[in-house]
Amino acid sequence: MKHIYTLEGMTCNGCLASVEKNLIEIEDVTNVFVDLKEGEAIITMDAHIATAVLQKALPKKFKISKKVEHKEVAFADTSFVSLEEEKSKLAQLKPLLIIIFYITTASILLNYKEWFLGEFMLDFMGLFYIVFSFFKMLDLNGFKMSFGMYDPIAKKVPFYGKIYPFIETLLGLMFLMRFEIDIALIVTLIILGVTSIGVTRALLDRKSIRCACLGTALKLPMTEATFIENAIMILMAVLMLLNIF
Repeated sequence: MKHIYTLEGMTCNGCLASVEKNLIEIEDVTNVFVDLKEGEAIITMDAHIATAVLQKALPKKFKISKKVEHKEVAFADTSFVSLEEEKSKLAQLKPLLIIIFYITTASILLNYKEWFLGEFMLDFMGLFYIVFSFFKMLDLNGFKMSFGMYDPIAKKVPFYGKIYPFIETLLGLMFLMRFEIDIALIVTLIILGVTSIGVTRALLDRKSIRCACLGTALKLPMTEATFIENAIMILMAVLMLLNIF
């Protein structure tokens, strides 16, 4: 069942992320799409959930009210599809794929004269962290909310989500400057390994949530691509560690 609600009190992407985080955690809610501009939330649920339950799950600054009656929503299930849902997974992931392409190309250009796979991987990992941390820092509060929806550590320790972009920036600089590479690789295995566990759980639960890999500036869905993205970095870290030790 899909229901449309009016939302009051949202002023930024951080608010949007907070609303999505709180609503998706309600039992029987499988998907939440929030439109900041229109002040609406489209909620897909397995069983009917009273508006009062939705309101209770949200911080007091937000007010949610039903916009469309049940019959209208039944019609909307077949005729109304948000722009986000109309896009294929590939179209939604286009920004992510373009960014990875540019990072890969830059890493190749930095090493094509004296090619060495290890140097290429270090540059790739460094640029990966720097670029991805930049997008996260555009909206730290929004990222923290989105990241806390699936990362096991960020769920229990919200402050971790706040400093995570800075951790990425530091790791990126360590790789690019070739400083304490072994430590940077171990930390990479730990933080991305933990995040991958959260991503896997989200995919298995089949809950449609927003991926926070590029912060809230770009709306990316949580898909298998997110897992693959982490897996590539983890694989590179493992290969580099085997080479070091």
